Amino acid sequence: MKTIQRLLVLSLVAAAAYFGWQWWLSQQTEPLPDGIVFGNGRVEAVQVDIATKYAGRIKEILVSEGDLVEQGQVLAKMDTDELEASLAQAQARIAEAEESVHQSEALLVERESEFQLASQQFDRATQLYEKKVTTRDEYDQQKSRRDVAKAAIEAARATVNTMRRSVDAAKAGTKQIEVQIADAVLTSPVQGRVLYQLAENGEVLSGGGKVLTLLDLSDIYMEIFLPSRDVARIAIGAEARIVLDVAPGYAGAAKVSFVSPEAQFTPKQVETADERDKLMFRVKVQVPAEAVRKHIDKIKTGIRGGAYVRLDDSVSWPAKLERRFPDDLSEIHAKE
Repeated sequence: MKTIQRLLVLSLVAAAAYFGWQWWLSQQTEPLPDGIVFGNGRVEAVQVDIATKYAGRIKEILVSEGDLVEQGQVLAKMDTDELEASLAQAQARIAEAEESVHQSEALLVERESEFQLASQQFDRATQLYEKKVTTRDEYDQQKSRRDVAKAAIEAARATVNTMRRSVDAAKAGTKQIEVQIADAVLTSPVQGRVLYQLAENGEVLSGGGKVLTLLDLSDIYMEIFLPSRDVARIAIGAEARIVLDVAPGYAGAAKVSFVSPEAQFTPKQVETADERDKLMFRVKVQVPAEAVRKHIDKIKTGIRGGAYVRLDDSVSWPAKLERRFPDDLSEIHAKE
């Protein structure tokens, strides 16, 4: 009986060892071919701050955190009541300046007419003086009237130019206020998602005060850290693959868009401890814009994973890195 029990125990131990060995093998990562390197990272996007250009009160914020926004979409409006009043005053100054121009131009025409008459009288006085019909005093008086009329023309012309410059200055002031009113409407410079709302309706902000922070979904990437022996072989534009922890069975196509020229200690968010202990080079792997547009409503930053970079174009990608994400991401089941 004891012999049978021993055999049963040995059989169970052997079976456990066998299945344990099989499980361990299933958990081992297939070694990468020479010419392909891997680094841990997470999905990131450029953050864009939406801020006021001038000091003012927030009239209305039109989006909420998490909203997907389009380039050019109105996100918030600043109160412009004071600016509208200033604009009305500036437009009134333009009208006054233009009226002053008309008056100065009319005065110039009058002065030119006076000069023409004075010139004619002086010409007649010159002829009479040369014939000794009139006196020297009469000649000098007519000459003086002509010179005064000529000077009056120059003064009138200067006044016209001054009034015209006043119109230009008034229009420039109006334009400046119009630009301030236009800048009071805060629009999105990118297609993205609202990450943070940093102010509230009615809040008074100084110039440059931040209202919202957006994630620029046109610039999705993963940063990984690689040693110098690998970085030396990486070319900008090199093909890459991104694999996410939540969907390990799929790989997204990407390209290397940046390689740091300087080594650094890798940040704490890199999962592998031995990587953090070394000086590494930061490599940015960019997701193609067409892939981003296809799944833009599903893209989220902060998802962890890794990126594979091909150092040698002659090396073929492993089959596991050629399986693309499906068009319908709901088919992907999150990794437990």
